[in-house]
Amino acid sequence: MKIVNTLGLAVLALVTLAAAAPTTPRVEIKHFAYGPTTLTVPVGATVTWVNEDEEPHTVTATGVFASPGLDYDETFSYQFTTAGRYTYHCALHPRMTGTVVVQ
Repeated sequence: MKIVNTLGLAVLALVTLAAAAPTTPRVEIKHFAYGPTTLTVPVGATVTWVNEDEEPHTVTATGVFASPGLDYDETFSYQFTTAGRYTYHCALHPRMTGTVVVQ
């Protein structure tokens, strides 16, 4: 019984650590849209976009950052070091837009 209790406590500790671990801000590209459309992050955060569409897409904030064309399951990350509002779009599909608000 003592082994079972010890194992149970170890599993609980691992679950607690996993739940407490910070998550990387992520934007999914799916169905020709960015989701979430607007993401708010602190200064210094790195945002990762992942393409979940079969079509290639980019993440382009003119004059700030531009990803290459991302195929299915490819990612692009950018670290935001200055507060502000960053609007981005897909260079291949300009109607696709999103915003990162950095506070």
